[in-house]
Amino acid sequence: MTTLEAPATDAATDNLAALESEAIHIFREVAGEFDRPVILFSGGKDSTLLLHLAIKAFWPAPVPFPLLHVDTGHNFDEVIAFRDHVVEKYGLRLIVASVQDWIDDGRLTERPDGTRNPLQTQPLLGAINDNKFDAVFGGGRRDEERARAKERIFSLRNAFGQWDPRRQRPELWNLYNGRHRPGEHVRVFPLSNWTEADVWNYIAREKVELPSIYYAHERKVYRRDGMWLTEGPWGGPRDSEEVQELSVRYRTVGDGSCTGAVESTATTVEEVIAEVMASRLTERGATRADDRLSEAAMEDRKREGYF
Repeated sequence: MTTLEAPATDAATDNLAALESEAIHIFREVAGEFDRPVILFSGGKDSTLLLHLAIKAFWPAPVPFPLLHVDTGHNFDEVIAFRDHVVEKYGLRLIVASVQDWIDDGRLTERPDGTRNPLQTQPLLGAINDNKFDAVFGGGRRDEERARAKERIFSLRNAFGQWDPRRQRPELWNLYNGRHRPGEHVRVFPLSNWTEADVWNYIAREKVELPSIYYAHERKVYRRDGMWLTEGPWGGPRDSEEVQELSVRYRTVGDGSCTGAVESTATTVEEVIAEVMASRLTERGATRADDRLSEAAMEDRKREGYF
């Protein structure tokens, strides 16, 4: 009697295939259930991966949703250039909600510390309301931060854009509940079950293009609160902060005033993966000053309507 053995499979490959399949299923579920979805897109690695998955979900048809970027005015030049390059390459529609516009007309006030990350909430909610978006895709992952670990893949927001953990809905057997009242919307997180290592392994497998600052490069930086920050329109360094030129890269990108670089020599995807696997801190824990404002900084912002 002849027996057939199952071919050996690579566990990591199977895991990426399962994560990809889940994300594509979520995109298609939203397309069938909601009227006006939008994808949050900053040009960072997670939102770029999100867009890559959306393109695969609907290929050969175009992505049926516009992109929305909440622009703090304190972004890295390389990331904004990459954002515009991607929009042009795929013929996408980009909506920009500008924090600077809200400051200029008096709807927001500049913070004393110069950071604009916490100021993104109101322009985001304004863009959602103005465009009547009922589903908003975000690149949040549960491994990033404890508040994000609480959130479901379909996360209901009330008419004020606020998140209430007590209104979380069960998600059993990949069944997602998108019901919402007029004025409410749902935040959707197709990457919820991905880790930073998964993201980078998938980027390597799919050869996803990213902004150059995700790889090691020489940059003038200064040390503040345990992070390497760089000069920009947000100000700095202070008189006591010494500027050094180091080989660094960014694990995450956001408002330049609160997003730090890490010392690195990783110039390829494979070298970045090796660094990520060796790290004991998430990218937000290591490089985002805005998450250090309090123990519940992220959860407080999410309750107000943040990403």
